[in-house]
Amino acid sequence: MDVILEGLTKAFQLLASFDREVLGIALLSLKVSGLATLFSLLIGLSVGTLVALTSFPGKKILVSVVNTGMGLPPVVVGLFVSIMLWRNGPLGYLELLYTPTAIVIAQTVIATPIVMGVTIGAMQNLPASLRLQILALGATRTQLVWMLIKEARLPLMAGVMAGFGGVISEVGASIMVGGNVRGYTRVLTTATVMETGRGNFDMAIALSVILLLFCFAVNYLLTYIQQRERPR
Repeated sequence: MDVILEGLTKAFQLLASFDREVLGIALLSLKVSGLATLFSLLIGLSVGTLVALTSFPGKKILVSVVNTGMGLPPVVVGLFVSIMLWRNGPLGYLELLYTPTAIVIAQTVIATPIVMGVTIGAMQNLPASLRLQILALGATRTQLVWMLIKEARLPLMAGVMAGFGGVISEVGASIMVGGNVRGYTRVLTTATVMETGRGNFDMAIALSVILLLFCFAVNYLLTYIQQRERPR
């Protein structure tokens, strides 16, 4: 119990003093996870909508693959991204391994199936007659897709929150492709693991508290946007 209290006190002190190292770690966490969520939204929303609104051979198999990807272990993603970015790998010439960009790539791979899976489910759950009604009003295909996205915005926003939560809290892929380099690729989760390994439980708890506060703040903002115009 004393360790927990010390960790909470340490977290408050770090936040109140605007500790430069901790602030840098926290901002990097938000940056890489925010970019990964944005990229996964762009890919997952567009591809998921396309899959949901079209019929083609093998669609059920593809949806099953996407649903499987929603539970993809981060360490597996980290392994394959590391192989791709390794010096002798297919993308080794880019020299991205152990950089923040590598973490963004790995986290994008983790979050994209989550956003895509939620998008497919949300779009397929809309009434089939809704598409016909929209087209009957003279809407173009682009307008049709946009209106369907607006109708499914509540579950889609939930998918964004799930994607963000999945990447900002993961640790395996970030360590494997980022290397946990101080002042460069160290994020809140990897820093917490490192401090725990050193036996600095008060610091580890402090970093965990800061991570939880960041997660709550971002998800509160997304929830506010989601619930701002609830359908009546």
